[in-house]
Amino acid sequence: MPQPTRRVVLGLGNILNNDEGLGVRALELLGTQPGLPIGFELLDGGVLGLNLLMIVEECSHLLILDAVDARKPPGTLVELRKEDIPLYSGVKLSQHQVTFQEVLGLAAMRGHLPENLHLLGIQPLDVSIGLELSSEVQAALPQLADRAKSVLQHWT
Repeated sequence: MPQPTRRVVLGLGNILNNDEGLGVRALELLGTQPGLPIGFELLDGGVLGLNLLMIVEECSHLLILDAVDARKPPGTLVELRKEDIPLYSGVKLSQHQVTFQEVLGLAAMRGHLPENLHLLGIQPLDVSIGLELSSEVQAALPQLADRAKSVLQHWT
């Protein structure tokens, strides 16, 4: 396999489940930010799960935006660096995280986990069926976008 070179910001989540879609919404907000470093692909990963393995394995840099259940107050920013991200489904961080954790675990087992890996998320309040983010999560989105921009700038 060739040396991984893609630099990706991946928004995860189901926009049909209120706060569960915050990774996708954060990606949309990040895309509107002035001064965003060039050379990064902004990809909506939705709930594609294992279909994302090829993308993950092609990355040298991967920033994941997602709803993260860290048992904190709703709207709390959660940040995990590569070594802190659980790669297997023994620890469930979000509704679809088990599948994405399996993607990361498979990439690691195959020797293709991105060298630069970072996860930014927000503690959700409501993941029931609906199209709206809770006010707590909506209020935290600008902070998440600012932090994401900072991570990307550090990587350039």
